[in-house]
Amino acid sequence: MHCPFCQHDDTRVIDSRLTEDGGSVRRRRECPRCGERFNTFETAELKLPTIVKSGKRREAFDEHKLRVGFERALQKRPVSGDAVDAAVLAIVNDLRRGAEREVSSRQVGELVMRELKQLDHVAYVRFASVYRKFEDMQAFREEIERLERDLPGLESLQLPLLGDKE
Repeated sequence: MHCPFCQHDDTRVIDSRLTEDGGSVRRRRECPRCGERFNTFETAELKLPTIVKSGKRREAFDEHKLRVGFERALQKRPVSGDAVDAAVLAIVNDLRRGAEREVSSRQVGELVMRELKQLDHVAYVRFASVYRKFEDMQAFREEIERLERDLPGLESLQLPLLGDKE
């Protein structure tokens, strides 16, 4: 490691510690030439798969785009930023564990829907309406009915998606 002060090409490590989140190592270094001390951080660089779009176009995975998709679906919904961070991290971890070089955008969309279903049912239906390209109200109804079937006890967790059925 080069010294950032005098550009000497050899520095020595004085101390190494894990950061609070455990995701990187903080190294305290000292330059033998000028005696200055500085910190470096070492993290693992893990490559995420390439996303294959519906038109067979390929693009690099973009965590920012994923987060924006969540924020759009969750707009004006009572979901914390920490919950969104956890959902994005869960998807990124799933993609890393998959060890595939390429993943279809459809697979990523299904992962987003899985996370939204746990976070907020209204956001889930919002996202599903765009993702599955609902054409009419019947498609909305069918998705809401599917959600109600899949999640027993739904009415006690959140406000009803459609008016009370009495």
